[in-house]
Amino acid sequence: MTSVLKSVARQLRAVWMLLLVGVVLSIASPVFLTSTNLLNVGLATSVVALLAIGQTYVIILAEIDLSVGAVLGFSSVVTALVLRDHGLLPALAAGIGVGAAAGLVNGLLVTRTRMPSFIATLAMMSILSGLTLQLTDGNPVGVDDYDFQGIGQDYLAGIPLPVWLMVAGYAVFGVLLARTGFGRFVYATGDNLEAARLSGIRTQRVKVLAFVISGVLAALGGFILTARLSTAEPTAGTGLELESIAAVIIGGTSLAGGRGKLLGTLIGALVLGVIDNGMNLLDVSPFLQSVVKGVVILLAVFLDRNVDGLRAMVAWRKPAVPSEPVSPDPVPAPVPTAHHTP
Repeated sequence: MTSVLKSVARQLRAVWMLLLVGVVLSIASPVFLTSTNLLNVGLATSVVALLAIGQTYVIILAEIDLSVGAVLGFSSVVTALVLRDHGLLPALAAGIGVGAAAGLVNGLLVTRTRMPSFIATLAMMSILSGLTLQLTDGNPVGVDDYDFQGIGQDYLAGIPLPVWLMVAGYAVFGVLLARTGFGRFVYATGDNLEAARLSGIRTQRVKVLAFVISGVLAALGGFILTARLSTAEPTAGTGLELESIAAVIIGGTSLAGGRGKLLGTLIGALVLGVIDNGMNLLDVSPFLQSVVKGVVILLAVFLDRNVDGLRAMVAWRKPAVPSEPVSPDPVPAPVPTAHHTP
């Protein structure tokens, strides 16, 4: 099977997983397929889905970003504080600036100091979490700006605005990844760093830009969450880094780098959102919800790493079809020679 077909197969696994969960929940709860509930699923998924866009870029590069949740929380608090004193536009600029700066620092730590991204972003997560609590003394920051609240609470054509922002994000960054030179550089760098460098690609710049994209999208997710709640919670982003990574993995992006699609990531985020929504409808304990999500992640990684081995095992167990015996070629009879008498 070619690499293209394998990529399609990974995304189809996520689609089948989404359909399976949807069918089960539609049978278990008559509320699941109502338009109101499906819009709630999209609204609840929008933040994780936006974080997962940047996470996809980073993971295709064979790196990881553990700081997106902390970046979301810190940018939310900064945005709320600036909004209170200086108005909407400076607040939005401050939030985006914080996210971009955090991503830039992550990228420089990974490329300039050769620090593993796991360690660099883990340290950034700890630093930003501490700064967020220091700025707020651990207390939420209220937001009463009506225009800002509209980012998370308004509707357009009957659909929540965060869902439109999610769709727009996937459209823009999907085109950037699939149809531009930068996207090709991302795939080449993740597939073989040394070969990409020798071919003239500025691999360090590509990695830095990917981390900046991740930081900016985390800030955008912070806008949505803060606007929805009308409050900037210092711990709002806790755990979202793991959910964004889970969405990327379920969507078929390889942790080894070099392959992955944003469409698969979106489906992976929807799988997690549908599971959360369904378990809430069925009154499942929140502790068991974490267990179920963990099992789904393990299943997705297992299939990604072992699908070729499973396919070979199935092929090996198939009974061999007996072939018809091939009759040997007939041996030509000797040609008699004529004897002449003198």
